[in-house]
Amino acid sequence: MTSRTETAPSGFTAAAFWVRAPGQGDIRPVALPEPGPGEVLVRTVHSGVSRGTETLVFRGGVPKSQWEEMRAPFQDGSFPGPVKYGYLSVGVVERGPDDPDDLDDLDDLDDLVGRTVFCLHPHQTAYVVPASAVVPVPDDVPARRAVLAGTVETALNALWDLGPLVGDRVTVVGAGMVGCCVARLLARIPEVEVALVDVDPGRAEVAEQLGVAFQSPRDATGRRDAVVHTSATASGLQLSLDLLAPEGTVLDLSWYGDRRVHLDLGGAFHAGRLAVRASQVGAIAPARRSSRTHADRLALALRLLRDPAYDALLTGESPFADLPEVMAALESGALPALCHTIAYPAPTPTERTC
Repeated sequence: MTSRTETAPSGFTAAAFWVRAPGQGDIRPVALPEPGPGEVLVRTVHSGVSRGTETLVFRGGVPKSQWEEMRAPFQDGSFPGPVKYGYLSVGVVERGPDDPDDLDDLDDLDDLVGRTVFCLHPHQTAYVVPASAVVPVPDDVPARRAVLAGTVETALNALWDLGPLVGDRVTVVGAGMVGCCVARLLARIPEVEVALVDVDPGRAEVAEQLGVAFQSPRDATGRRDAVVHTSATASGLQLSLDLLAPEGTVLDLSWYGDRRVHLDLGGAFHAGRLAVRASQVGAIAPARRSSRTHADRLALALRLLRDPAYDALLTGESPFADLPEVMAALESGALPALCHTIAYPAPTPTERTC
């Protein structure tokens, strides 16, 4: 598919991926403003598709009651469409305001220009955002791996919610992006026994690279101190409850959208005093809310990505121009992936001098 672009007022060309209507996407031109006071222009290098949430948005599965809650930081449009949605973007800061008098702290901006940064921005070739919205990527974290920062941030917040202890037995049900990131973080806590459960036997290789045990749902080991559920299915949530030891907790990170969830609570749920808790990245976990900001949490997630084990989650790449077809293939299951990344075209010599 050919991208449609236009020359923006800033002198840069830009284009963005939009969900035109449920199940339909296209590439649209974007008019970029000049960077204003405290703003930077970022040229995208890679973005990642957060498969669970983004395919739900693509098929129009966000319930009306959650349209406002589900808004991404730099979303344009509204659900079910047209909407510009996404939040895993890595790029290079090209410049700030043309007028130095517009800046409160010119030194800070000079430090950002030329740096690779992460931003919670939709899939777009370039964008202008407040400098406070970008977080520098550590020099020893590859740009493509850095697209996982938002997912690792979700996993980090989940561990702050769960509070696992040394020596705990924890199972993660669902070996998608979030589940794999949770499993890897848990595996780095001393003597925590981690099992990753999924219906896809092909995820066993990923589990091995993450340093955790893999189990099928039928062979999953029970009497767990805690279970983290990320499969976004009723059967996965039921299995999570069934695997708990008495007084155990299921931490549910799944987003079900407009799908109903039915559970059998007539077994050990009451006698075992089991618990189901929700975790969601929009708010910092109560255990750290008084001592960490959203920026602190995201910066920590990027530092955690120094770990090369996360490369196991990067399972495919496509050019930006193919994103409408890629999203349709991911939503239908024709394209299996954990994190499918998007590569952006390099600027032309003329663009570089703008």
